[in-house]
Amino acid sequence: MKMSKSKTRTLHCLWLFLLACLCSASLANNAKINFREKEKKVLDQILGQGKYDARIRPSGINGTGPAIVRINLFVRSIATISDIKMEYSVQLTFREQWLDERLKFDDFAGRLKYLTLTEANRVWMPDLFFSNEKEGHFHNIIMPNVYIRIFPNGSVLYSIRISLTLACPMNLKLYPLDRQVCSLRMASYGWTTADLVFLWKEGDPVQVVKNLHLPRFTLEKFLTDYCNSKTNTGEYSCLKVDLLFKREFSYYLIQIYIPCCMLVIVSWVSFWLDQGAVPARVSLGVTTLLTMATQTSGINASLPPVSYTKAIDVWTGVCLTFVFGALLEFALVNYASRSDRAADMHRESIKKKRRDMEQASMDAASDLLDTDSNATFAMKPLVRHPGDPLALEKLRQCEVHMAPQKRPNCCRTWLSKFPTRQCSRSKRIDVISRITFPLVFALFNLVYWSTYLFRDEEEN
Repeated sequence: MKMSKSKTRTLHCLWLFLLACLCSASLANNAKINFREKEKKVLDQILGQGKYDARIRPSGINGTGPAIVRINLFVRSIATISDIKMEYSVQLTFREQWLDERLKFDDFAGRLKYLTLTEANRVWMPDLFFSNEKEGHFHNIIMPNVYIRIFPNGSVLYSIRISLTLACPMNLKLYPLDRQVCSLRMASYGWTTADLVFLWKEGDPVQVVKNLHLPRFTLEKFLTDYCNSKTNTGEYSCLKVDLLFKREFSYYLIQIYIPCCMLVIVSWVSFWLDQGAVPARVSLGVTTLLTMATQTSGINASLPPVSYTKAIDVWTGVCLTFVFGALLEFALVNYASRSDRAADMHRESIKKKRRDMEQASMDAASDLLDTDSNATFAMKPLVRHPGDPLALEKLRQCEVHMAPQKRPNCCRTWLSKFPTRQCSRSKRIDVISRITFPLVFALFNLVYWSTYLFRDEEEN
């Protein structure tokens, strides 16, 4: 009997505990319901009809002066940076915060931290606009990405997610070794600085997502500044963010610079081909020239038509000149080879005449010997025979005087060191080209990269 009584008491205690928990839970639920009802009453109290006018701006500090609006941004992504349109697209979370003492309310001992609204037209809003905006839109999937929080002291926080396409004037003189500064400007449209002032939020006014990835650029840094503008209607408050982008050079190195170098080197193969291989040398020169011209036109198609010379223009122009020079070199070689053939034919004709004259002199000498053997006295002819040795000597002297006198030259001295000094002029042109073209191209590369890699943007 004692054990049964103790069990019944334990069961009664458990039942009482459960009833107490249920009662407390129901009271807490009722309190929450009542608390939500209090939020509704607070909203009706501060934003009720005839109690708050959203058309009137809030007063400044201590009830006087302009309204102070503090701004901060969170850059979610940067989609594209277009060189030809000179614009960039960005998606960001935009936040504004200001104080409106008309919206103060009782926080019920800290239980009501803030009130949340989704309708921006119920409170006064700053008339901010993006001055360098081309296009923009809000995000409404699944619900409009916007909220307004009202704090007990009357502070208002407005946050919205927007996508913008902004103008970005670019200086392409150092393209593709350049850095570009793209700005995001925010200003007041109607309120002057006497009524409304924009300030950056203290601490961390601009935030950027950590895994920001751009295909051809790298975001090096960003700077915040003020850009107040004065017009004939007054001075307007303005804020700006300067985003410094560095162009990724590896893409252009693989797609432009290395192929151009290869085309120039391929054009030099013509110097090592035989002079008589006219179809091979002509086709090689024309093919590389057309390929280089196509490469240049493809590069210019992706850039705006600017009035100044870009770094890529210097590179493609010089490479095109080298390829064209290799084609002209073959024309010079072909002309020199024809001159060499004509000179060889002329020398052969002179040698033939000389052999004929030597043969005639030998025949005349034999005739004289026969005449001396038959007669004691012989008369010397008044006119010498063409085969006479004296006539041959005079002919040689005339040839020496008629030949052009060559003056000593350092270039000829240098060329005499090569084993091809006995070769024709056309062969010498090929030998000089094999050495000169690579040396000049290497010198150009040295000057080009030292000029553009260590050149400051401020010089432009």
